[in-house]
Amino acid sequence: MRRAEPALLIAALALAGCASGPLPGDDQPTLKALAQRPLPAVTPGRLPTDEQRALAAWQALLAAQPDAKQRAQALRRLGDLEMDATDARLASQDGASADYRAAIARYQTLLKETPNDPGNDRVLYQLARAQELGGDAPAALATLDRLVATYPQTTALDEAQFRRGELLFSARRYAPAEAAFGAVLASPRPHGLTERARYMQGWSQFKQARLEPALGNFMAVLDTHLAGRDPAVPVEQLPGLSRANRELVDDVLRVIALALENLQGVAAIAPLVDSPQRAGYAVRLYQNQAALYLKQDRPKDAADALGAFVRRAPQDPMAPLLQAQVVRIHAEAGFEQQALAAKLAFVEHYGLDPAFKASAPEAWQRARPLVREFLGELAQRHHAAAQKSHQAADVQAAVRWYQALLAQFPDDADSPRQRFLLAELLFEDRQYDSAAAEYERSAYQDPPHPRSAEAGYAALLAHDARLKAAPDNAALAAERLSSALRFAERHAADPRAAAVLADAAERQLRAGQAAQAQASAARVLAWQPEPAAPVRRSALGVQARAAFDAGRFADAERATQQVLALTPDGDASRAALNERLAAAIYRQAEAARDGGQGAQAAALFAKVGSAAPGASIRANADFDAATQWIALKDWPRAAEALEAFRRQHPGHALQAQVPARLALAYDELQRPALAAAEYERVATSATEPEARRTALWLAAQRRESAQDRDAAATWERYLKAWPRPLPEATEARAALARHARSPAQALAWQRELLASERAGGSARTARSRLLSAQAALALARPADEACRAVALTEPLAKSLALKKTRLEAALQAWGVAAEDGVAEGVTAATFASASLYQEFGQALLKSQRPKKLSKAEREQYDVLLEEQAYPFEEKAIALHEANAARVRQGQWDEPVRQSLAALRTLRPARWAKAERRDEAAGAAAQLNREAIALREQGKLPEARARWQQALAAEPGHAASVLNLGVLLDLYLDEPVAALAQYQRYLELTPGGDAQVGKWVAELKPRAAKAAAPVKKEAT
Repeated sequence: MRRAEPALLIAALALAGCASGPLPGDDQPTLKALAQRPLPAVTPGRLPTDEQRALAAWQALLAAQPDAKQRAQALRRLGDLEMDATDARLASQDGASADYRAAIARYQTLLKETPNDPGNDRVLYQLARAQELGGDAPAALATLDRLVATYPQTTALDEAQFRRGELLFSARRYAPAEAAFGAVLASPRPHGLTERARYMQGWSQFKQARLEPALGNFMAVLDTHLAGRDPAVPVEQLPGLSRANRELVDDVLRVIALALENLQGVAAIAPLVDSPQRAGYAVRLYQNQAALYLKQDRPKDAADALGAFVRRAPQDPMAPLLQAQVVRIHAEAGFEQQALAAKLAFVEHYGLDPAFKASAPEAWQRARPLVREFLGELAQRHHAAAQKSHQAADVQAAVRWYQALLAQFPDDADSPRQRFLLAELLFEDRQYDSAAAEYERSAYQDPPHPRSAEAGYAALLAHDARLKAAPDNAALAAERLSSALRFAERHAADPRAAAVLADAAERQLRAGQAAQAQASAARVLAWQPEPAAPVRRSALGVQARAAFDAGRFADAERATQQVLALTPDGDASRAALNERLAAAIYRQAEAARDGGQGAQAAALFAKVGSAAPGASIRANADFDAATQWIALKDWPRAAEALEAFRRQHPGHALQAQVPARLALAYDELQRPALAAAEYERVATSATEPEARRTALWLAAQRRESAQDRDAAATWERYLKAWPRPLPEATEARAALARHARSPAQALAWQRELLASERAGGSARTARSRLLSAQAALALARPADEACRAVALTEPLAKSLALKKTRLEAALQAWGVAAEDGVAEGVTAATFASASLYQEFGQALLKSQRPKKLSKAEREQYDVLLEEQAYPFEEKAIALHEANAARVRQGQWDEPVRQSLAALRTLRPARWAKAERRDEAAGAAAQLNREAIALREQGKLPEARARWQQALAAEPGHAASVLNLGVLLDLYLDEPVAALAQYQRYLELTPGGDAQVGKWVAELKPRAAKAAAPVKKEAT
């Protein structure tokens, strides 16, 4: 370590001593921080290696027992080095091992060995510092006392006194501390401890309850930092004021407030601020005192403190601010009346007094925002009171303050909002005309403001209220519409703008402005962002109604569908929308029907039910759809539509027309059972007798076709109700015979049928005659069976007589069946009679022989029986041949076939060879009849197929077949084919036929014309 001069060492010690005290600029200057102040800071880091060597060198020197002068020097240097080393350890991570005892011992040894050394003042100062840092405050204080007593001229005197004052204050020895700080303040030497000493002396005096001198010291501190500064700026925002000084000022203000509280309160402030310098920041003392009272929950005292300053300096620029604080203190404390009174006083003095503005422009500038605020609050307060009381006085007061506010601050940015509130007040007071005017001014004449859109919307409400009182006033309605369009244009960004425009569109439509309404609705639907569903629904509703009124029913349908899609299920408007939708579709269907577009009309009529199931017109639409399907002969759809109509519209007036139409559809669909049920409904409900009869007749027929078990009951019901006309009654009896529960019952019906039909006279028809013949055949069978049941036994005379009697009865019965000449009856009766004769002859041959005949007698007897049986066989053959001859007449039925079969047995030589030809002719004849029946039913392709089968069955006897083929070809409009068939007919019938020749002549030009396109195409 370099050798240092004593003067330099003393200077270094002095600096070290100063570093240990509360010097100006210390970041912890307040009394609160005094107890928490850390020990003096030292230079961090370890001692340099050369210093460690120096310490070792000095220790070696001391151990070498130098002379007294060298020893003193060594002790001093060792104390300083050990002091520095301990400071370094204290600042390092090894601070826990810092110990000043070695340094203290060195200094104490030095003082003991050299008590009169002139430089001991520095040693004492270092010793006191080491003792304080070592935690021995009493020892440090004693050392400092020795220092100031022994060395009054030391350069460290002021610092020593200050440190004494701090140690004494910490030990609560406030009077000696006051004196120590006073010594610092009385020092003629320059130092930086004056402010700190004054601050600490003030606290020492405060702790002794010596408040007046303490206030003097504290005010002196405030003079340094607050004099000449803007009192409106908070302490923490004062420029150039360090954190330590801000805390110092805050602490001083706090202790001044405590001191004043123990004196006369705010009354004691005036003597403290009697100088111009202090008058500039006097307001801070009043505010500080009020803040203390507020902390102590003494709002009235706080308000009085602030009011005292306002009364002291009413023109001061800070006075309005303090008066405003008074208002807020009262308000926050719940003293509404006091707050109101303070506001009124504020407004009256600072807002409505022109003299104040002229005489105190700076104060006015500060009061101006508060005047605006309080005027607004007064207006709103009375506004609220008016809302609650509905008293005219409250309304008038609120209107007065609103008007005063708008008059005082016409160009204020908040004026539009205040005007809006004024309009609100007028609206609430039902002054709708004035309210509408103020709303309109706020929304469209004042500069834009956050509530411009709200004002515009409120204007609409005011207009609505006016219209409610005078709903027929066209001028008011026009104003309302104009305001709505203006709102949508000016405030398009408002979420309600689209809804307002949609409402305007509806109003335009009601006013007869269809084009404008549609344009407004189109704007709504093009709005971005997309409006809410109810708004779009309204716009679409306008378009739907306009389209409907204009006869554009398809457009009306689409728009109405869109409206319904946006309408909730439970919404009350759905019913009307469904009605409009149904009407739009129905009108389209009517137009399609009237234009001959049947299928489209049917689909549109049916669409009404699916699109608007609850519409009142649906039933008519459903029925009209069914009617159109019937007209189109679309029987499945017609039946389905009619069935749905019956289910969905019970009790409807059109239900009476459903059964007949549905029966027709079922007939066409070949569903006879269902058709029968519908015909029965018609038979029950029809008003005309003939309609009832026909319906019941058709019901019975359809049940018969369906093989319904109730067919007999329906036939019987018909016959009971309608015994005439004869043909239908005969059919009914025939059916009842078929459905009889027993053979006896069947015969009874057959007898009744035969009797009634034969007595029918001119009412008889071919069909009734056929049924009559069939009944006679049925009635003959029991007699036939009775005859066959008689066996020829001995005595032969008796059994033969019985069998002959029954034979005659049976033949007579079969004769009845053939009386009318009905082919089926004649062939069946002929075959039955022939068969009966044949059976009688065979019975004779097989009859029982007498028992006592000899062989010769037996042979003679057998010859005799053969002779008796032969005539019966001949009669049977004659009758069978008569039947067989009918083949050439085109008859080919089972009795004819049976007769041919019998002839092959009875006369094989003649009839066995002709069997195939006759059968072929018969088959052709049968096919011929079937073709005729199919032709009569309109089934021409099927009829032609039958003709081709007939031609193939008998190609050699094709005259009648060809004739039929020609007719069928004519029906099918095939003259070329027809001509070919006729020509073939002429080839097969030499000699020709004049009529056929005539037909051929007529067909040739038609055939040529028909063949021309074919030739052209081929070319």
